[in-house]
Amino acid sequence: MATLSVAEKLAIIKENLDEVLNEEIIEQVLAERELKIYWGTATTGRPHTGYLTPALKIAQFLKAGCHVTILLADIHGFLDNLKAPIELVEQRAKFYEHVIKALLEAVGVPTEQLKFVLGSSYQKSPEYCMDLYKLAALVSEHDAKKAGAEVVKQTNNAPLSSLLYPLLQVLDEQYLDVDVQFGGVDQRKLFTAAKDWLPKLGYKQRAHLMNPMVPGLQGGKMSSSDPDSKIDLLDSEDAVRKKIKKAEAAPKIVEGNGVLGFLEYVLLPASELKKGKKEFVVKRERDGLEPLVYTSIEQIQDDYKNDLTPQLIKPAVADGLVELLAPIQEKYQASPEWQEITLKAYPPPAKKAKKEKKIGTHYPNRPKEAQEPAAAEGAAGGAAQAAPSA
Repeated sequence: MATLSVAEKLAIIKENLDEVLNEEIIEQVLAERELKIYWGTATTGRPHTGYLTPALKIAQFLKAGCHVTILLADIHGFLDNLKAPIELVEQRAKFYEHVIKALLEAVGVPTEQLKFVLGSSYQKSPEYCMDLYKLAALVSEHDAKKAGAEVVKQTNNAPLSSLLYPLLQVLDEQYLDVDVQFGGVDQRKLFTAAKDWLPKLGYKQRAHLMNPMVPGLQGGKMSSSDPDSKIDLLDSEDAVRKKIKKAEAAPKIVEGNGVLGFLEYVLLPASELKKGKKEFVVKRERDGLEPLVYTSIEQIQDDYKNDLTPQLIKPAVADGLVELLAPIQEKYQASPEWQEITLKAYPPPAKKAKKEKKIGTHYPNRPKEAQEPAAAEGAAGGAAQAAPSA
């Protein structure tokens, strides 16, 4: 690949981002060496297509020559209101690593400058724990809650672990020895806290890169706990097409449209990484017309506001997603190790034991056959009592 200038690298790094904090740090580093970036993910629910957005951005970082560390945050997953049982997080971390590697390879991105780090491999060290204690003495309960408000599950009587979560994430910037942390715009409060907290421990500030939050298929945030809002990376082709068909995509409305958001942040960047150019094709064979070929999200949005209908665009998005997922699923089918890890990481729910029927009074619904003899006995008893008075 041709050597990129600092300006070209910066353009690739910033493409499709929602916000950049401390951009001057990035520029200073790029003038001297390649940038070191980390992205962390708590190993909780199964990765779904929402993970394609950060993964494809990571692919762009690698294209720009950055060194990327992916933190498989097993301890974070446990701290976040016990989302992942401690005995499962190790297997889930392995599952995440398989998925992310397969995805990057699917879009043809070399992964030599990518490394995976398990959080528990360093977050239990004496040095890290001491820094955690120091930070806990400097940060108020209010500030810790504020920093984790959009990231950590909030409840009325939250466990103390939810206050530790943002402190760990801030310390990770120092212990992973990076220049930049990358995440969603929902982590902005945590990122601004990091700018304030790290210098209090004598550590330097880092820059922060933020992805926009892409709407889910039903308009809200894509979530592992809501099956209707997401598509699993291992879903069958039929399941993918059905979910895209059911997705909310109001005609002529661009804002908050999950189908168009998926196009902008997943399919178009994936096309550029694989083919060297952004391209999205909408077939119109049924209408006897030539296909529509788009090279930018602006072209698609303009047409969608006019005569490009959801009925035309949804099948095209489904085609693109099926094509993107195919090599990932092929790797899964060819890897007994990955399949075994999946069963260990996400074991099928235990079947509920059938309740034993209690034989007794049958209250309140006594069987009809039991009621008839009782009625007959009552009638006989009545006749027996009536006889003496006759």
